[in-house]
Amino acid sequence: MSENNKALALKMWRALAEHDWDTLKSCLHPDIHYRDMPSDDPGAHGPENVVRRLSIAWDHIERQEQITHHIAADGDVVFLDHTEKWIFKTGETAEHTFATMHEIRNGLIYRWSDYWDMNKFISQFPGWFLEVMASHTAADFGGES
Repeated sequence: MSENNKALALKMWRALAEHDWDTLKSCLHPDIHYRDMPSDDPGAHGPENVVRRLSIAWDHIERQEQITHHIAADGDVVFLDHTEKWIFKTGETAEHTFATMHEIRNGLIYRWSDYWDMNKFISQFPGWFLEVMASHTAADFGGES
């Protein structure tokens, strides 16, 4: 089971890097809860809201490179130590290492919790991108399906 869960997590991350929203959603449990842990917002509930949340940033990213350093699974929990490199459509880049926990339920990702240094990553973002992100309300980043 642990190997299947690791494969599911890696499939989801590949789909995210490729902006393949249909494949990403196919990896998510209908009751998925995705949360950026350093953030105060409540996160996103449901596959559609997860994609909506991700799209707010991804609409401005040309591509995302994903480097998995370590992946470990224990039963229905998968941990990843990985680096994301964002290449913005305007050419700027931002790169940061994350720790991610996925909880699997019924063969799909039920919980997705990202742990990262918000200040270190955001300090790399171009000013125009920060303005775009600030123009969104908390409701744009989460909610219920």
